[in-house]
This record gives sequence, structure tokens and C-alpha cells, in this order.
Amino acid sequence: QVQLVESGGGLVQAGGSLRLSCAASGRTLTYYMLGWFRQAPGKEREFVTAINRSGGSTYYADSVKGRFTISRDNAKNTVYLQMNSLKPEDTAVYYCAASSMGLPRRSTDYAYWGQGTQVTVSS
Repeated sequence: QVQLVESGGGLVQAGGSLRLSCAASGRTLTYYMLGWFRQAPGKEREFVTAINRSGGSTYYADSVKGRFTISRDNAKNTVYLQMNSLKPEDTAVYYCAASSMGLPRRSTDYAYWGQGTQVTVSS
């Protein structure tokens, strides 16, 4: 079992930055691919970014490519999401998730989820 806890969300103006963190307990994250997903009000949960076990491969949704960066620190059992040049359409609850196998963009392949952290970008 893996427990994931996100932090770092908040209110920011358009063009600003936030850094989300997701700390894990229960098992080392080195066994897992890690992803970030988000869900805006009235919309389905969508893929944002993912990183493989070693950190050598990353995947991004087109909407965040060039603005967001995922990274992981296996020694700290933590995954990060650096979000720059934020836009109002980035407003959502952001979830981190862990997958032991499967495709990085497919939410159903992730077995463990955090509770989410709210990100609000004002215009």
C-alpha cells in the first residue's frame, strides 16, 4: 500500500508559478511510475504529466508542455510538479498518483491516488 499526500496548491495570478509536492509513505516510490492528473469543476479528470521509475522519461499533456515540469526525488519519496506561466484554465484540483504498470496517460492504470490539492489561477 502507498499513501500519497499532495501539498503546495493555492491561489495565484495568471502568469505566476506554483510548485506542488506529493509525499509518499507506506512503500518506496521507486517501484512506481508517478503521474499528476487534474479535474476542473464539471469536467472529467485529465492527464497532466507522468514520470517513469528512474526519472529518465517524462510525458506531458499538450496543454502544459513547456510550462510544467515533473520531477521525482526517490530518496525523499516525493514527486514534484513545477507549474510556470499559469493560466486560468489550469484551475483544478490536482492529484498525484502511482502506477506499478501500464500506460502513463491512462488514469485507470494508477492504483494509488492522493486526496488532491486545489490550484486556482485568477485572471
